[in-house]
Amino acid sequence: MIKTNPLEAWIAQKSGQPGQPLDRGRLESYQLEKLRETLELAASNSRYYRQALAGIDPGHLISLRDVVKLPFTAPDQLMADPLAFVCVSQSEINRVVTLPTSGTTGPSKRIFFTAEDQELTRDFFHIGMSVMVDPGDHVLGLLPGPLPGSIGALLREGLARMQVETTVFGPLIDPAVALKAMEQSRPDCLVGIPQQMLALARYAQAGYGSGLKALKSILLSTDHVPSAIVQELEGYWHCPVYQHYGMTEMGLGGGVDCALRSGYHLREADLLFEIIDPQSGHPVPAGSYGEIVFTTLTRKGMPLIRYRTGDAGRFLSGPCRCGSSLLRLEHIKRRLSAGIPLPNGSMLWLDELDEALFGLPGLVDFAAAISGGSLPLTLQLSVAVVPGSTLGTDEIAACLESMTGLTKWIHAGHIQPVIRIRSYDPSMSRGVQKRVLRDLR
Repeated sequence: MIKTNPLEAWIAQKSGQPGQPLDRGRLESYQLEKLRETLELAASNSRYYRQALAGIDPGHLISLRDVVKLPFTAPDQLMADPLAFVCVSQSEINRVVTLPTSGTTGPSKRIFFTAEDQELTRDFFHIGMSVMVDPGDHVLGLLPGPLPGSIGALLREGLARMQVETTVFGPLIDPAVALKAMEQSRPDCLVGIPQQMLALARYAQAGYGSGLKALKSILLSTDHVPSAIVQELEGYWHCPVYQHYGMTEMGLGGGVDCALRSGYHLREADLLFEIIDPQSGHPVPAGSYGEIVFTTLTRKGMPLIRYRTGDAGRFLSGPCRCGSSLLRLEHIKRRLSAGIPLPNGSMLWLDELDEALFGLPGLVDFAAAISGGSLPLTLQLSVAVVPGSTLGTDEIAACLESMTGLTKWIHAGHIQPVIRIRSYDPSMSRGVQKRVLRDLR
């Protein structure tokens, strides 16, 4: 029997429908009311939105479709002056998260949370993970922590509400050390970053872990999740792999899989999602791909209105087989900025390399870059493997040539792969930094 989606009743209660089946009409009325409240809060208390929302009367928003009348918020605007978005006094700020930039200069994004804002996240973690774990289980979180208000701390505190113990280990640095921690804590569930969870499985497969307890579930978060990694993890650990979508700007939690793992069920009582054409800014037709945009509905410290995530995605049509009427988002595969244009007008995408390479035995991680000012271009590939792996450059090259966007150009001599293989070591860990495809031209 399929476990009922736990988010359904939670969101029904938050939207004024306690103990009742979730009615989308009533949910959307709630969202509209919260949207108006957010606009009033932002226009009255945020230096940025006081100007950006000038002349907009929240009472004139008749339906959620009227959200298109509101201006977008871009990451660069948030980065330029984070304090301009804050709507409460500094004494009410309970947590400030600084997000590193991809470059070495320039300001960083700083996201501000009140205690009430963080309670929303804690509550979401509790409810969202209840489909993956049961009272009495133990979770090992390979996520930042355990500072108060960190994602690891919020996860631990949220799961404690259902009598689930959580050990916050921190991001994976040394897989062998993490496996020792698994031997000691004997977790039922792992929570971590996709590539790092693959590294842990590769090391266990190579004999670095012994006496490991069978896992009940794995939750992948903080970066896009390649299907190849899901397949490898499910094949090794013999347990379901769930996916979570969120970013710090969302309040860490945006959506999560139900038991069927067929798309993120969205946190609709706290966030309003849209899919727009990234060029025109207009809504895309139902079921079409575009850029994911969200508006916070219940945040007090730093509300964000029509924030452009840079993530590509689409809403899934039709109800989920779990019975939930919540909006579903297809699993995120790429960022709009994650592609590199090739000479034939096509694009090379990081997610395509991920799907081609992460299934190779022994591969732990890789870094990729395109270089060269003229043809042939060089595809630099630095591959990290578990110590003792026999994976060779010929196998990697064969995978590259199987990629539709690369095959013709490799065979024509216009793109030349240069592959370097080395054993993975802790100095190669990225921590929580997202993986990128670099253009060095």
